[in-house]
Amino acid sequence: MSQAKPEAEPQQGPKFFLNIEGEQIPWDEDTITTEQIAQLGGWDPALGVIEVDKDNNQRTLAPGEVVEIKPGQGFGKKHTFKRG
Repeated sequence: MSQAKPEAEPQQGPKFFLNIEGEQIPWDEDTITTEQIAQLGGWDPALGVIEVDKDNNQRTLAPGEVVEIKPGQGFGKKHTFKRG
């Protein structure tokens, strides 16, 4: 008699990758705040955060702003941020 092994749940990786000053950071949520971006990047949020889109257009994020990360932009198109 063989014992049935419990099925292992498939491992799911992070849903998104953020590019913060050239470093890829895995991120599991579909939103991120300005302060979370600065914290992940290792700088004071008072310095500001700039979002860079796929066309290299830059936009300064407001303090407390919530950025929505759209599906499909996780692996192929990374969200890019840098200190302001």
